[in-house]
Amino acid sequence: MDKLLIKSLIKDNQQKVQKMAFVERQITLEPNFNYVFVGLRRAGKTFLMYQQIQNLLKQGHLIEEILFFNFEDDRIDKLELSDLDLIKRCYEEMYDHTPIFFLDEIQIVDRWEKFARRLADDKYRVYITGSNSKMLSGDVATTLGGRYFIQEVFPFSFNEYLLARGIDLRIKNEIYAKYHEIQKFFERYFCEGGMPEVQYASDPRGYLSSLYQKIYLGDICKRYQIRNSNALNFLVKKMAENVKQPTSYNRFTNLVSSLGTKISTATLIEYIYHITDVWMSIPLENYVAKMADRESNKKYYFIDNGILNLFLFDADTSLLENMAAITLRRLYGEQVYFINGKTEVDFFLPEQKTAIQVAYSMKDYDTRKREISGLVEMSKSSFETEKYLIITKEEEEIIAEQGIEIQVIPMWKWLLNQ
Repeated sequence: MDKLLIKSLIKDNQQKVQKMAFVERQITLEPNFNYVFVGLRRAGKTFLMYQQIQNLLKQGHLIEEILFFNFEDDRIDKLELSDLDLIKRCYEEMYDHTPIFFLDEIQIVDRWEKFARRLADDKYRVYITGSNSKMLSGDVATTLGGRYFIQEVFPFSFNEYLLARGIDLRIKNEIYAKYHEIQKFFERYFCEGGMPEVQYASDPRGYLSSLYQKIYLGDICKRYQIRNSNALNFLVKKMAENVKQPTSYNRFTNLVSSLGTKISTATLIEYIYHITDVWMSIPLENYVAKMADRESNKKYYFIDNGILNLFLFDADTSLLENMAAITLRRLYGEQVYFINGKTEVDFFLPEQKTAIQVAYSMKDYDTRKREISGLVEMSKSSFETEKYLIITKEEEEIIAEQGIEIQVIPMWKWLLNQ
């Protein structure tokens, strides 16, 4: 690779990152630690890098200390591992500073993790982004050896979505002044999701459809050399249709095969791994299941309501529960479960001692009875539970039932409280 081009890109990127405008993500990074930002394509990983760069500049760092390199730049030919060290040497020829590395989509370069490990061992500060499973594979985790924190980057939370729309709830009384606007924006967020660029799209559904095709064809089919792409597409649709239900591998196999596309259970399991590898789907385990059933009978939620909504017709109840799942996973990582046994609860947070049900409306008698009874059973079980919630679309109340207090709260308000 040409050294003059590398130096030109380093300088161009220094000028570019100072001018970038972005919605401030509500993500706190520990100082003096190295990070790998991972997540779905177009979820905002690069802009989180811009945010961190501008934070460092505010703290007194010089722009000359920043070595930002985008490995998807169309001016760059295919790179090899040796080119990574060349980039570092080019910077050192330009400046006397110790660089802070921002390496965007570095997974394009084979064996990139060896370079990343050396930088960490040499005490450089490094930020890396990536969009696929290579960022969390066992080999990479072993090579990086605890030298990097993994930071998942999700689509916008509702607070971030409102900030992008000019509503900053950190301002005192803003929630009251903008109450009706918040309600209006929630309806869009609920259906269109929180992908950062969807808010600027004149045709949000068209944008999301195009994004899904890039994930499906590029991040999955091409990368993993999928031969039965029809089966994969059917599987995504069936995962969407069953988003609220724990579904076994065998059931998914039968559902896909019933559409005329035969597939083995082993291949289907492989496809599900690919779908979760690119962060399109979030699997949750049954807290009370045996180990084998935990793995083979999960719930699969979608990382974004807008993408899920592409596949659904009567979508409201599924979108409501999916939004709760996304939010809980963002807040509590992998410590989010469901319970399906003698008691059934949509979400259980053992560390927070919290049980959560999701119901579009509590007006129907049977629905009300079912949701309340599940939480009452939790209070009588061996699980240590202290907080009980029912998240609805619009309704709000406090229910006292058999010695426990259940808070019923509308989704939009629950999201803002997070």
